[in-house]
Amino acid sequence: MTEPERIVIIGASLAGARTADFLRREGWTGQIVLIGDEPELPYERPPLSKAVLLGKDEPEVSQLHDQAWYDEKNIELRLGTEATAIDTAARKVTLADGSEVEYDKLLIATGSRVRKLDVPGADLAGVHYLRTAAESKALTDAYAAKPRVVVVGAGWIGLESASAARQRGCEVTVVEPQSTALAAVLGEQIGNLYAELHRSHGVELRFDTGVEALEGDDKVTGVRLTGGEVLPADLVVVGVGVQPNTELAEAAGIEVAGRDQGSGILTGPDLQTSVPGVYAAGDVVRWDHPVLGHSIRVEHWQNAMDSGKAAAKAMLGQDVSQDALPYFFSDQFDLTMEYVGDVPRGTSYQVVLRGDPASGAYMAFWLAEDNHVLAGMQVNSGWDVIDPVKQLIRSKKTVDPERLADTSVELSEI
Repeated sequence: MTEPERIVIIGASLAGARTADFLRREGWTGQIVLIGDEPELPYERPPLSKAVLLGKDEPEVSQLHDQAWYDEKNIELRLGTEATAIDTAARKVTLADGSEVEYDKLLIATGSRVRKLDVPGADLAGVHYLRTAAESKALTDAYAAKPRVVVVGAGWIGLESASAARQRGCEVTVVEPQSTALAAVLGEQIGNLYAELHRSHGVELRFDTGVEALEGDDKVTGVRLTGGEVLPADLVVVGVGVQPNTELAEAAGIEVAGRDQGSGILTGPDLQTSVPGVYAAGDVVRWDHPVLGHSIRVEHWQNAMDSGKAAAKAMLGQDVSQDALPYFFSDQFDLTMEYVGDVPRGTSYQVVLRGDPASGAYMAFWLAEDNHVLAGMQVNSGWDVIDPVKQLIRSKKTVDPERLADTSVELSEI
């Protein structure tokens, strides 16, 4: 293999930094240029909504490496610099300052951005989002005053934000247009268990309710719900999802999925886009998953880790098939969970519980119509039980729901 002279990575994210790291681990000695629009050194996001938001750690704990590490690995950092265009014919990237960086191979790891709340008053002071290190720091500092907090959205970020606020002594209300917490991700049965967890810790939940406007003059003072009721609020946290940053790729003529297809830059299992020599990794990539049998885009930490490693190997000409199963974890109050697998939207499934949720420790499985395991979750059951779940998903074997629910039967025997 003739090695390219320069690999450029757009996105100084976890996926981008992970790719640069593995390029060096795999023996690549050419130039690596890592471009990021944030001024901070590359960092990972999970601590920002967990230990940092609880006030237990500073945002710096999320930093992947210090500057000396990048110097030692001979990785050139272009931080606080936005990439504005990709010319795939000339193989160059244009930056916001007008300069250009030529590449032999390119990785797009531009990640996602938060969806903004589109209602009157959404631009008032006291309205927070949680995506970046700076946003985490601002929200952590704001929680210290123990404000009345209204969280808009009962997804993962919304619930983790609510959990941290409540544990820090804030009065917390969560507003969600769906019928329960995490309904779109886990379904109503398991979502109700999360809702009860929050209620038991003093969080007020308003389901089947939307937001008409945020009230206040210069600073938010209330959240007006559909129907006209106003919830008093000193601080509002918005967690209504993210959208992948695909615009740069799309403008360059790289194939991108539409919103009706789940969004994302389209690739095969080798993470190469429709343009030879251009790859994608992290939140922004929608790839053909060789195990699940359909395309998938994953917005979690583990995917950034796995796809960064796979992209590095693929760019070096190795035979790569990105087959890592989607995985994520969450900490809320005294609950620690892990989830692995994927239940495509619109799929018919049944949920099998293993253990009693009332005990605080249980597992849940999502089974397809033919009773093969689509996904599994462990709650306070130990970090060692998720590997057998992965094996069940990969095997695609038909399982007996009754045996799966029976805690006296080892998962390895099912």
